[in-house]
Amino acid sequence: MSEESVMGSKVKSLYKTCCQSEWNPTATGAIVAFLSVLIMAWWRPWGAVGAIRNWGDWIIYGLNTIIGAESGILGFYDEAPKAFLGSSGSVIGIGFIAGAFISACLGKDFALRIPPYREMVKAVLAGIFMGIGAALAGGCNVGGMYNAIGNLAANGFTMWIGLVAGVVLGLKLLYLEMEYISWGDGGSGTINVPNPLQNILALAALAAVIWGAYTYAGNEDSDYIASLSGIIMIAAGLGYTMQRGRWCMVQGFREPHMTGDCTLAKSVALSILLLAIGGAVLKYAVPIAHGGESVLHPANYVRGTFGWGSVVGGFIFGLGAMLAGGCGSGTLWRVGEGQVKLIMVVPFFGIANSLMTTWFKNFGPDEINLEKSGGLGSYVYLPDVMGYGGTLAMIAFIMMVWYLVVTWNEDTNKLIVPM
Repeated sequence: MSEESVMGSKVKSLYKTCCQSEWNPTATGAIVAFLSVLIMAWWRPWGAVGAIRNWGDWIIYGLNTIIGAESGILGFYDEAPKAFLGSSGSVIGIGFIAGAFISACLGKDFALRIPPYREMVKAVLAGIFMGIGAALAGGCNVGGMYNAIGNLAANGFTMWIGLVAGVVLGLKLLYLEMEYISWGDGGSGTINVPNPLQNILALAALAAVIWGAYTYAGNEDSDYIASLSGIIMIAAGLGYTMQRGRWCMVQGFREPHMTGDCTLAKSVALSILLLAIGGAVLKYAVPIAHGGESVLHPANYVRGTFGWGSVVGGFIFGLGAMLAGGCGSGTLWRVGEGQVKLIMVVPFFGIANSLMTTWFKNFGPDEINLEKSGGLGSYVYLPDVMGYGGTLAMIAFIMMVWYLVVTWNEDTNKLIVPM
């Protein structure tokens, strides 16, 4: 075999590994953690609900405009929300979906998959539950749990407790549905996209992301707008990675109780630990290098929901995620591969979260901020309680215990929910 043909085979193998094969879950979790630290170092942690809420704000604002501004919806939404392309949360969501779309097209996974009628009904309910749960917990599984723990916030752990409970209940309801409900099984279908067209769409989406990044970077009037260049690129990398690895956090909580498989559960635990280490490095003040200031402000992603808000919110969100078939980030990368059910989830998620968040910010006759007033729980930055070393040691210990529990369950099936 000639040197050219050997090189050609190596290029094809690399392309298959990067663009077509399903990635190893452990490697995917590590890459997700790396990109999560990278986007934190660039400017801010990422999340899914910020984008979805911004889109929900626009839907309600549009309805309010049609009805008439003087009528108002809940007395709010009289002013236009941040623009889709000017809100950092929205740009993260757009970049994330674009990255997942590129991955799906390159892997020939993109198709419009229309669910049965019953799944459409579940999509509406799922979106409402996820929107309410994320508002109570201060974020979805990303901002309220994954990035919260990674940013050393206590509310991430309490949401985790609620999430697991919600997933278990959702699994039991799924079993009851399979046994007793037969309505709505019809209506499903798939609209396939020719492979050559998927290649063209992938290249077009990649070009759009790069063009968007250059356009943002070229803005000399606003550092905020210019910073969105890195945001959209890193978010696209996250979407690409999670779609290629089929990486869904709620699935990591579900599978140990459904099949006993702990592959994703271990990957999520490792990813959280790596993110927490990166978060500690960014938030720890180094006097010589940074003049006494940390790279990332310690208050970032520390929410005042350490208490009933994150537990109940996590429970409701976990239940909704089970109905949806995907968590906050899982919903967005499945949108990128053409899952119509998850496309339906997004607007109801956004509307419910927008309404609940607006209500909490203007709660009661005195219009107090429910979270800031302590109505959902308290703000607890763990290094303020036990220092950075103690916090990282505690997170490592909890992840190790989680690893041992799920691997023990994989062999014993003691935690599987019976059908």
